[in-house]
Amino acid sequence: MFEGLFQPMHLLVVFGIALLVFGPKKLPELGKGIGDGIRGFKSAMKDREDSSEKTTAAKDQEKTIV
Repeated sequence: MFEGLFQPMHLLVVFGIALLVFGPKKLPELGKGIGDGIRGFKSAMKDREDSSEKTTAAKDQEKTIV
């Protein structure tokens, strides 16, 4: 169904449409905003994973003490 969806010509067409809609001055700002959002999401997921591991380790340690 999605075979060949991201071929170079398709990406150029999407980029061209984005350039027409947003203009050349807004594209870098949009890219930066998307990048910051992705970085924030990844760091939040990592923090959540780290806290989950700490909670699991504390529970395991509690079980061995009791």
